[in-house]
Amino acid sequence: MNGPKVLSSGLSLWTSGRSRWISRLHDGVGGKSSCSSCSSCGPKVCIVGSGPAGFYTAQYLIKARRDVEVDIYERLPVPFGLVRFGVAPDHPEVKNVINAFTQTAKHSRCSFYGNVAVGKDVSVAELQQAYHAVVLSYGAESNRRIGVPGEDLAGVHAAKDFVGWYNGTPTSRELRPDLSCETAVILGQGNVALDVARILLSPVDVLKKTDITQPALEALGESRVRRVLIVGRRGPMQVACTIKELREMVNLPNARPEMVAADFEGLTEAVKGLPRPRKRLTELLLKVAGEEQERRDEASHIWSFRFFRSPVEILSNPENDRTAGIRLAVNRLEGSGEGARAVRTGEVEDLACGLVISSIGYKSLPIDPTVPFDSRRAVVPNNLGRVHQAPGLYCSGWLKTGPTGVIATTLNNSFDTARSVVEDMGSGTLDVSAARAGSQSISRLLEKRGVKPVTFSDWEKIDSVEKGRGEAPGKPREKLLTVEEMLQVARQ
Repeated sequence: MNGPKVLSSGLSLWTSGRSRWISRLHDGVGGKSSCSSCSSCGPKVCIVGSGPAGFYTAQYLIKARRDVEVDIYERLPVPFGLVRFGVAPDHPEVKNVINAFTQTAKHSRCSFYGNVAVGKDVSVAELQQAYHAVVLSYGAESNRRIGVPGEDLAGVHAAKDFVGWYNGTPTSRELRPDLSCETAVILGQGNVALDVARILLSPVDVLKKTDITQPALEALGESRVRRVLIVGRRGPMQVACTIKELREMVNLPNARPEMVAADFEGLTEAVKGLPRPRKRLTELLLKVAGEEQERRDEASHIWSFRFFRSPVEILSNPENDRTAGIRLAVNRLEGSGEGARAVRTGEVEDLACGLVISSIGYKSLPIDPTVPFDSRRAVVPNNLGRVHQAPGLYCSGWLKTGPTGVIATTLNNSFDTARSVVEDMGSGTLDVSAARAGSQSISRLLEKRGVKPVTFSDWEKIDSVEKGRGEAPGKPREKLLTVEEMLQVARQ
């Protein structure tokens, strides 16, 4: 049940070496290409999706070939994907990657076209006719279902939707989770799960200084949730969060951890042979589990890991119209380390709760019937980013690998795909000798279909309005929450 390890602390800044690489990438931002003819005759690449994978792919391509032109298409009127909609509001430092992405978007050989839904407003085949290469980087926009009875009851939410609610994703605007219960259960023990737990338990005085949406801030201000249980099917040595996220939970004001001592038996010896990152994480868990919590005895909020548990059923109230609890299977482990498997013992345990949030992973969806798609793994089948049996079509990010990894993983993943594109251009596998119309032909198609793209300068209007709205309450920004509002501002 481990969710993706990204979104928050996972979206940390890359190393200083990579920063220098990227700063060199943007030499000449805002200026003209060194070759006056490149704008018309150079290779044209289209990227679908403006999240980290899309921008990292664009960054590499622009650096690697001084004649390449890159157009980024995005379904929403606003760029940056999960950096905007996935990173926790209380992690503003993680969002600094937007500065580098903005430089890329303003590069003389890069253009942004928001409010364009590929697969609906324009087909992948039409993009392939207009561009030498098409890179699909639109991420994972759906949820993995729990697969147990009762998961459609009121009070059960996917973490993606809950995160979208407090981060201002337009499709999650109407979520309105009921926070009137005392206990919330989160399924999954990755960084996203801990983000959700932290937001549920954080003092409102801390959150009101962030870019959390006003409706979420008001709801959390009235929340009666005082206890959050973070459930995982395996044990402490397989927990999927990072040490940074765990430390934040440990240091959460007015909240104390409450662990089950039996879950940690035998770990002191076992931890000695672990790789360093896993060892440090497990040692911190052991410390938290064994510490006297005297200084926090008065804490009004409690959080706890529940290990060796898998969901069996969401239990309803007598009226059968909303969540009243969850039934968990008790597991034991077969094997050890990262490869250990959870096996059910036959025992079950019922927990009373009014809110269940499933953080067991995101999944990608097929964008166009012409694009190969592995529905079991929810990825586009590929080799180093080259889509199987589809010359000129590539993929990067979670669509390529599934929803795993941290920001450095996404960066390397995207650079690998971009490298494949550049290699194919150099070897002739990708024929770039004939001119392609690129955005000119796509713009004509969109105009005929009544679709008006949002440019990056249009986005900057939205950005300015959001920052202005945040000034009075002392927030970095107050996000526009509907596509209609965004378009209205963009077209002023």
